[in-house]
Amino acid sequence: MWQPDDARLVHDLHSTMATSRFMSGGEPWNMTRCEERIGQWFREQAEDGTTKYKVLSRDDGRFIGRAGISLHDRETGEYEMGYAFREDEWGNGFATEVARALIDWFSARNMGRLIAFTHPDNHASQHVLRKAGMRQIAPRHIDGFVAPTFEMGATNSNS
Repeated sequence: MWQPDDARLVHDLHSTMATSRFMSGGEPWNMTRCEERIGQWFREQAEDGTTKYKVLSRDDGRFIGRAGISLHDRETGEYEMGYAFREDEWGNGFATEVARALIDWFSARNMGRLIAFTHPDNHASQHVLRKAGMRQIAPRHIDGFVAPTFEMGATNSNS
């Protein structure tokens, strides 16, 4: 779980154009934003039992990113899966592994509908979501662009 001083880790994760270009309007996060987001993740955990977690390498415990599920729309029972990994960890399979684990966790709890959004230019995330067993549905307008949107498949094939 997050610690109060982990804002520096989140800042390292989202302070470059490369690691922030597909989210939050494409602007790097400053320390204040990182502290606010960690606070939000603590509140989500307390209120809804879901949140974005700190992801550590099982090999050596180094911080590699954040991932989790958050309540997206209380009225519809719709949850959103999201993840971000350090740029130097891209291509190592963490996104697919974590997405599959989150889908399995969510599916086992029968909590509602699970969706995920990507930036239209983030082809890597779109590939990960398909590979993890999600199917593309009608896009949604998010942060000023039309976002490819995915939902958990009827069965999680993990193919």
